[in-house]
Amino acid sequence: MLIGVISDTHRHTWILDRVMEKFVDIDLLVHLGDNIQDIKDISELYKGKIVNVKGNCDYSNTVPLEIIEEIEGNKFFITHGHNYDVKNGLSRLKYKAMELDAKVVLFGHTHISQIIYEEGIWFINPGSPVLARDGFNSVALIQVDKDKINASIKAIR
Repeated sequence: MLIGVISDTHRHTWILDRVMEKFVDIDLLVHLGDNIQDIKDISELYKGKIVNVKGNCDYSNTVPLEIIEEIEGNKFFITHGHNYDVKNGLSRLKYKAMELDAKVVLFGHTHISQIIYEEGIWFINPGSPVLARDGFNSVALIQVDKDKINASIKAIR
């Protein structure tokens, strides 16, 4: 299964065509919040399954702050990250993942892309496709084949 992960679009929907060029063959699209209103525009471009959580800039009572998805036998913990103080490190997020027995954690909020594998847990932040704080506008792709996980960051130009 191929998963496309995006976060922190902040209503800059003009970038979505370029994002979808990276998400051509995905089976699942995950949006990590900020702004959930962008899901409507994304769903016009992508007709498959979309999973999303709200971020610190989203005000909705119908969209969860975090979810757990079972994908190919792997537990994914999906959150925006602001409630785990991810701008100051991943320790709170790591302890939550360990508590949940998650194999993969998807988070955003920092606008900085990263892939870290630590203590048997993948921590994947796609960055932001339009407002990157590291000068690298990006999304993430994750190939999941049972117990094999292969994650990559893709530049959006």
